[in-house]
Amino acid sequence: MIFDSFESFRSNGFKPKVIVIGSGPAGVTIARKLGAAGIPVAVFEAGAADYTEESQDFYKGTTVGDPYFDLDVTRLRHLGGCSNHWAGWCRVMDAVDFEPKAWVPDTGWPIRRTDIEPYLDEVHDILDLVPFRDDVPISDDIRWVQLIKSPAVRFGEKFGPEIQASKTIALVLDTYVTELQGDGSKITGAKIWSAGRDQGVATADYYLPCTGGLENSRLLLWSNERSNGGVVPHAEALGRYWMEHPQFEGGNAIMNNPDQFEMDDVSEAFFSPSLQAMEERQIMNFGVRFIKMPYHGAKWLVAELACLAPETAEWTAESIGAKLRCAAQLYVGWEQSPRADNRVALSASARDTLGIPRIELHWKKSELEHRTLLEGLRLFGETLAAKNYGRVRIADWVLNGDPYPTDQELAGHHHMGGTRMGDDLTRSVVDRNCKVHGMENLYVGGSSVFATSGQCNPTTTIVALSARLGDHLVRTIGQSAMLR
Repeated sequence: MIFDSFESFRSNGFKPKVIVIGSGPAGVTIARKLGAAGIPVAVFEAGAADYTEESQDFYKGTTVGDPYFDLDVTRLRHLGGCSNHWAGWCRVMDAVDFEPKAWVPDTGWPIRRTDIEPYLDEVHDILDLVPFRDDVPISDDIRWVQLIKSPAVRFGEKFGPEIQASKTIALVLDTYVTELQGDGSKITGAKIWSAGRDQGVATADYYLPCTGGLENSRLLLWSNERSNGGVVPHAEALGRYWMEHPQFEGGNAIMNNPDQFEMDDVSEAFFSPSLQAMEERQIMNFGVRFIKMPYHGAKWLVAELACLAPETAEWTAESIGAKLRCAAQLYVGWEQSPRADNRVALSASARDTLGIPRIELHWKKSELEHRTLLEGLRLFGETLAAKNYGRVRIADWVLNGDPYPTDQELAGHHHMGGTRMGDDLTRSVVDRNCKVHGMENLYVGGSSVFATSGQCNPTTTIVALSARLGDHLVRTIGQSAMLR
């Protein structure tokens, strides 16, 4: 069932056992799991079926630190959430991303990749993916990895008809959960604003914010402030350890055989480091996006190399008469170290039209992030040279440690952390099952629970974690019913 307002939902008389807040990939995946198990669930979506400027205004905020996207541009507030501007890139986080890195503080998850692998077939169906292929080692340091570009599933479009026909799922549009109410051990209700007015409090047995990697923190911070700690009783880490994937063009490569690596259908290939390489260089995980350039690009790069890198130019000169056929742009996206001072905070002065504080995002890249970029490009270049596949030219600004360019991608629009998963109550917000520490009936879905970011696009991992959380809730609710 789909309702266009909370008033129409209330008049229907539907009684949810679970309230899911947000209709993006996490919220819809969890709701479908619950609905299929016969558990009545209401999904409250703050926006409408389509984009509106009025709704998007609620996402305005400010960033303190490094240049970043406008906060009302980097996410979407309507049915389907940020799946509506997702480009479709898919890869599951590497097994090593769940392990602690001894050289990077606060890394490691309380679960392992094996905990989400049983859900990957289901994820393939949800995201319209073919099975992933194994990585291919190129050297001891670098491996070819597969990123799949799915049809970029829009969750509202794909699953809207199924939800409309469901008797156990109620999707309610234009229904803004402004605040959760709690007594320090459980959530007692969700305050609702819909159709331009206060609609009172909605209640259920379980509550799940799934509003994204920024808004989950905002909702819980505000709710906790209003309830004097009654929503997140262990709030030391709430909003903290926020992460993105910095992304920049870091250099170029010239190849003596463009077919040395398997390219996808748009002439791109992807590479990542081995755990051994990360440990030896004391860096984070990264991904090199190798984008083949036309032949005139190769000629341009040869001329550049002749002036700037004579040894490499000598190799290219020898190769010109043989197999030299292409150049490539090298884009790098990489893992950001989890740091408590990168955080989502509530603004002390700016508020939305309902009087709720806007987000003040504190975000800054550290020295480790720059070292990961530089050493990652060096590793990739060393591998190409050792195999005699090609040569890499690292951009001057990377080599010199200059400020990051402001006319490039900046980051991936990947919002992670803020309600991170962990066993330590002082450095995490949710446990291994995504339940808020100390709360009986409050869970969190989506990328805000990420303890580390890995280097790949997060949507595939978000959906896998959500399928796992959905199953956990089905079991938990079933066991609770048996005890009554």
